[in-house]
Amino acid sequence: MKIVLRRLSRSMLPGALLSAVLLAPLPVMLAQSAVAAPAAPMSLSAQDQAIVAKVEEYLNDITTLQSKFLQVAPNGRQATGTFYLWRPGRMRLEYDRPLKDFIVADGSFVFYWDGEMRQQSSAPIGSTLADFILRKNIRLSGDVTVTEVFQAPGVIEVSLLETKDPGKGTLTLVFEDRPFQLRKWRVLDAQGMTTEVALLNPRTDVTFDREMFYFKEPARGSDFGRGN
Repeated sequence: MKIVLRRLSRSMLPGALLSAVLLAPLPVMLAQSAVAAPAAPMSLSAQDQAIVAKVEEYLNDITTLQSKFLQVAPNGRQATGTFYLWRPGRMRLEYDRPLKDFIVADGSFVFYWDGEMRQQSSAPIGSTLADFILRKNIRLSGDVTVTEVFQAPGVIEVSLLETKDPGKGTLTLVFEDRPFQLRKWRVLDAQGMTTEVALLNPRTDVTFDREMFYFKEPARGSDFGRGN
């Protein structure tokens, strides 16, 4: 508990913020703050249903993805880094200097390394919003509820939340229409704060070393831990 509270106390720092609102469980936040009311589920039109089906197909077709990212915190502070995805179950986010924070999912757990405090915290993937994108079969129904589908020239947005626990927050996926690809996501957390992560020049069908997706505490003086 002390680790979580300490990490949340510096949640305005870019490196800690993504972990707090996207990946970590939120019981501490929910206990200490008013929970923002989640959007009510919408009735999907035939056109919306076609868009949702297209999003599902696109996401399920991704096995590996690598991209630079730009993260914008609720207070406007920015951070950059590299995002690695290897479905199902594996993910890694590394922030650029001067931050030394990183996040890694190994198929079972999500690990967050606070580079300033040199502390590690973790949670089962299934208890986090990251579970949605890391699943073997991604479905925008059942335990996930679509709350909004928005379409504008060149842009499609799909907002969703966890059906049984909407207090975890709302995740909005933003797609470029032509060619159809994921360009960013936004997370609205339980405190009503929004964090946005934009993907810069994402590449799919990338080959990764499996060891990238195991947590290892970094040695003193090094930036990121990698598996042995």
